[in-house]
Amino acid sequence: MADVLFYHLEQRPLEAVIPQLLEKTLERGWRAVIEVGSTERAEALDAHLWTYRDDSFLAHGLAGDEADQHQPILITTGNDNPNGAAVRFFADGAVPQSADGYERIVFMFSGHDPDAVAAARLAWKSLRDGNAVTYWQQDSNGRWLKKA
Repeated sequence: MADVLFYHLEQRPLEAVIPQLLEKTLERGWRAVIEVGSTERAEALDAHLWTYRDDSFLAHGLAGDEADQHQPILITTGNDNPNGAAVRFFADGAVPQSADGYERIVFMFSGHDPDAVAAARLAWKSLRDGNAVTYWQQDSNGRWLKKA
């Protein structure tokens, strides 16, 4: 049984939130794979993770390189797991279909996008059986509150 976390982004965008979640993932000794819906978003996220903070960066790579298996964080548009990640993040149009093979699934979706909210509802229904599913929503200060 995997932990499946739904993160409803309302106050802060993905770029402000995902670096912190990735840092916590690495602190736990887990590798991560981030699946996004397009090559353009993968490239933008790649650039952002190198520069999101002046005093730090997150070591990572874009899928499709011979070093994929060695990356602590791998960004992809595919559904494979070349770095043996324990945690899979879904964002920007990528929707989890299954939690098989992972300890944790993190589905991040914008509350300002009706299509993303609808996709999250469908994913919730399909993933709640056999997994520990939780729903987190941002408050007005951008802090996460567990709602379900």
